Amino acid sequence: MAKVVHNDVLDAALGAVKTGATRMVALAAEPASYAAANSGALADAAMTSADFTIGEGVTSGRRLSVAAKSDVAITASGTATHVALLDAAGSRLLYVTTCPAQPLVSASTVSFGGWDIEIGDPA
Repeated sequence: MAKVVHNDVLDAALGAVKTGATRMVALAAEPASYAAANSGALADAAMTSADFTIGEGVTSGRRLSVAAKSDVAITASGTATHVALLDAAGSRLLYVTTCPAQPLVSASTVSFGGWDIEIGDPA
């Protein structure tokens, strides 16, 4: 039996991130909760819905493109290994991904490259 999902269903999932994420943070470890991500942030960039674009997936499904952020203040030293999108108003950890390990030094700046979240069509 074939499996089908309408783009609106996938867009709704990605839209929860687009409309909810107000911060992008660099972390030294995978956070288990919003509190862990909030307290463990090495660098913190403000986000708005304009920083996200929903479109076609690379191979199938839908994709949420996250805008790059330049010259973000580093607030704590450590080696960034994860990036998380947070909803500060709702105290929600919306999305976590890995990143190439990068040493960060407090009182300096870092740039986040653009990246994507993709949900593929069901197989």
